[in-house]
Amino acid sequence: MSDSREGLTVTHRRYIPYSHAHYAGDLVDGAYVLALFGDLATEASIRTDGDEGLFASYSDVQFRAPVRAGDVLETVVTVTRMGRRSRVMDFQARVVCRGRPDKGESAAEVLAEPIVAVTATGTVVVPPPRG
Repeated sequence: MSDSREGLTVTHRRYIPYSHAHYAGDLVDGAYVLALFGDLATEASIRTDGDEGLFASYSDVQFRAPVRAGDVLETVVTVTRMGRRSRVMDFQARVVCRGRPDKGESAAEVLAEPIVAVTATGTVVVPPPRG
């Protein structure tokens, strides 16, 4: 029997400030995106279980494209499996806007097609139900 909470999706968007760039080319480290995934997992856990849950593990993380300061990053999580206390979640981070310093100091654009920058699968655990 399928759990009605499977398929729950949560979306966040965030502008990446230049103060978060750590590398040449205004690149942002991958840990920054993983922290955003943690925020998504927390909200998804609150929505499915009324508890913040505890992020237990990643079974897969793929860094597919660079994330840069000046980007607007859309992060999405979907709950794909509900266990007794574990929840498997699929994450995706997409660049939806990007700074264009080649066109001006504060120039930016909305991308016609988002760039999938990071994907991951993770497991969150929640406390046993009180009863």
